[in-house]
Amino acid sequence: MPLFVQGQMNNTWLIGYGNWAVRARMVFDSTNYTLTQESRQMGFEGTEATISDMNGNFLMSSNGVWIADATGNTMMNGDSLNPGAEVNGNPRGLLLDYANVFLPYPGDTTKYVLFHHTCDWDGVSYPAYQVFYTVIDMTQNGGLGGVDSLQKNIVALQDTLGWGLAACRHANGRDWWIVALKNQSDIAFTILFTPSGLASVNQQHLNVPYIYYSNSQPTFSPDGTKFAYVQGDGGTVVTYDVRIFDFDRCTGLFSNEHLIDLSTGGLGFGCAFSPNSQFVYASSTQHIYQINTNTLFVDTVATYDGFYSPYTWCCQTSFYNMYLAANGKIYITSGSSVQHIHEMNYPDSAGVACDLQQHAINLGVWSFRAVPNHPNYYLGCDTTLGCTPCYTGINEIRQHDFKFSISPNPSNGNFKIIYLLPQSATGGQAGTLLIFDITGKQIYKQNLPPWSTMQYISLPKIANGVYQCVISSGNERVHKKLVVFKE
Repeated sequence: MPLFVQGQMNNTWLIGYGNWAVRARMVFDSTNYTLTQESRQMGFEGTEATISDMNGNFLMSSNGVWIADATGNTMMNGDSLNPGAEVNGNPRGLLLDYANVFLPYPGDTTKYVLFHHTCDWDGVSYPAYQVFYTVIDMTQNGGLGGVDSLQKNIVALQDTLGWGLAACRHANGRDWWIVALKNQSDIAFTILFTPSGLASVNQQHLNVPYIYYSNSQPTFSPDGTKFAYVQGDGGTVVTYDVRIFDFDRCTGLFSNEHLIDLSTGGLGFGCAFSPNSQFVYASSTQHIYQINTNTLFVDTVATYDGFYSPYTWCCQTSFYNMYLAANGKIYITSGSSVQHIHEMNYPDSAGVACDLQQHAINLGVWSFRAVPNHPNYYLGCDTTLGCTPCYTGINEIRQHDFKFSISPNPSNGNFKIIYLLPQSATGGQAGTLLIFDITGKQIYKQNLPPWSTMQYISLPKIANGVYQCVISSGNERVHKKLVVFKE
């Protein structure tokens, strides 16, 4: 069973593209998902950002052209993102991978910020020329949110850039690093976003071969200590490699660069870390590769089996983008329009034990490439890097806030707990749930996996009365009363 979940803010993947009337929604918990079909206006052809609140209530989405609120309608002032010809030519959604990401606004629980970019034809290729940001105020429009008209399409960075954005929590546990890569260069730009807004934009040479605009899925490891992206060149000689770096969440600097050559005659696009941050997975159209970040050993864990979806003549369910979901599994889309996606059940396991099941999920709707860009929203403060103080929300804290809640009041012994376990740069800490009766006798115990934030509890034989629920992790704990009343 996977032992990883970032939390409820990253619990939703919206699926479907083009003018197809029926689309789909996957909602994840700590171990599984629910797949439902729906009628929805917004589709995705490459660029996708979604975000929910701390309790898993869906808030908004964007396909790089506009922002939709929780109802699926255009958010107030949420139209006209990314000014430029590419948006005009692709009104149903941008084709770029990882071209936007929603982040909680540092220090303000009522706001979010969308970092985003588009691309433009330069006569040879399609580089990006800006990174924009747009601020969303959730107090507007009756709680559905609205775009701040004074902070929309604000240029954070202007240069000739490759595709894709990655985000990682600062070591103070509050601010954000946003990374973009310079086109035909080895330069990485790191944008620091704080409660005051755009604080700095720095650049660093990565000491690797130049990237071209089509680099794909730049991503940070869940523990925030590593960064990776894939790079392909579809010229006369096809080259394809994965670049892996160490990352300092305090300074925003990269180090210890490694280039893994995977050139086998096919381009690659997808990139995702395993939940425990030990493995990087990369996909070419025909293969899935697993790279051990400790040893740099490369293992081919899957080869495309030739399956077509949904018909025998259309279309290839080859490998494209990768998505580490909130249930700790990795899902893989195809470069063609298909109705099936791949599922990797145990990405923390070495070799074929990662269990990549090809075309395992029949969506029942058309899917095309897009996966959400979800950073680890719950990555905690790391005092070992010298970045103090540590923050949560807008207040400095000295004791962990578990954000522990119980719902609904159980009349039948069934209820849900939501919580936030302590985390650090070395990973999430495991926790324990204990339930005691009025005499102090322990009647229930359950282990809480690192990074998990929600569990469903079933106590079918519990008697009426008042119980004490305790969540502990490390040296910290929190208590809640549980009142059970059965008629």
